[in-house]
Amino acid sequence: MLLKVIETGMADSEKYQITVRAVARYLAEQSSPDNSQYVFAYRVTIRNTGRVAAQLVSRHWIITDADNKVQEVRGLGVIGEQPTLKPGESHEYTSGSSLATPVGTMRGSYQMVAEDGTKFDAPIPEFVLSMPNALH
Repeated sequence: MLLKVIETGMADSEKYQITVRAVARYLAEQSSPDNSQYVFAYRVTIRNTGRVAAQLVSRHWIITDADNKVQEVRGLGVIGEQPTLKPGESHEYTSGSSLATPVGTMRGSYQMVAEDGTKFDAPIPEFVLSMPNALH
């Protein structure tokens, strides 16, 4: 009797894994609360925690203000770049967003292409945009 051994590699979730962390801050000097304009900067760290190099190709943001007004932003790369991250490498950038309310949230995903051609999404966990003392 001949046995055929099928090698199963690591799970795709381990092979293609990107960890995203974002920290936001309120920009009082660029904001105008009297005109319902609240400006925030956010710093994002994207780390390849998987086992295959991958390139960030595009982004999709979902920005929600306190009135539940939703803006969706799609585009190529991040701040004009489409970085390729080898396993263990990270990429950081700072960008910004403006809301009509003093509090809101952002979440989304980065569309990635691994060096083997596999396409996958890297989720961006929701984070809060908040003017100081706007939340208790």
